Amino acid sequence: MIRVTESQIKEFQDNGAVLIPGLFSSWIPIITKGIEFNLKNPSQYAAENAKTQQQGRFFDDYCNWMRIPEFEQVIKKSQAAKVAAMLMNSKKVQFFHDHVLYKSAGSSTDTPWHQDESYYFTHGNMSVSFWIPVDPINKASLRVIAGSHKWDKSVMPTKWLSGENFYASNENFIPIPDPDKYPERFPTLEWKMRPGDAIAFHFKSVHGARGNSAKRKRRVLSLRYIGDDIRYIERPGKTSPPFPGHGMIDGQKLRDDWFPFLDT
Repeated sequence: MIRVTESQIKEFQDNGAVLIPGLFSSWIPIITKGIEFNLKNPSQYAAENAKTQQQGRFFDDYCNWMRIPEFEQVIKKSQAAKVAAMLMNSKKVQFFHDHVLYKSAGSSTDTPWHQDESYYFTHGNMSVSFWIPVDPINKASLRVIAGSHKWDKSVMPTKWLSGENFYASNENFIPIPDPDKYPERFPTLEWKMRPGDAIAFHFKSVHGARGNSAKRKRRVLSLRYIGDDIRYIERPGKTSPPFPGHGMIDGQKLRDDWFPFLDT
């Protein structure tokens, strides 16, 4: 049983991200099996994100938990929902979606800086993603701009491969920041990780990752949860994930037959 401390909760709320060592350690064989199945059986949303001139592979895919029993098992039976409730200070927790991110050994492709909530049709302050590697990570870990979840405006989402803006209208968004060019303006958090460790980060936290220069692959499962104050928001274009046919309207809580409440 992993216990989340008050200092970890405060770190999450202050910085928008915190490392929770060993949160999924006992689930690594199950998560790994699910990721390997996903790699061999991609969904309609799977994407290859390496450009022609870049070395290695950068694959991602999402919304597969209802067809991959290993993912459903960890979502519903691990401590994730309970920990999510504590970090968000939420009475109830809904599951939003799963996301697999794979970088081959020697992949030169960075994960672009971005903010998840900008892609989603969610809006609110109670949200958390768990970024869970099943391989040791030294230099290809998640990087988070500290405190970016408290910024006044959202960051414009872009298409990872082309770099194009995701929405035609940009009046409600700011440009993507460059922490490597301006580190004094955008201090970043980064962690070395063991299999089963988890980075918990807010949907509004701006984050990215370096390419995988290691001689081993980097496999990650990310699980995303929402709390009491999250509502559906109409975006100026198709969201990612799109969840076609959801039928929700602006200001509504997310439908619980698609985004189930979990025991905490």
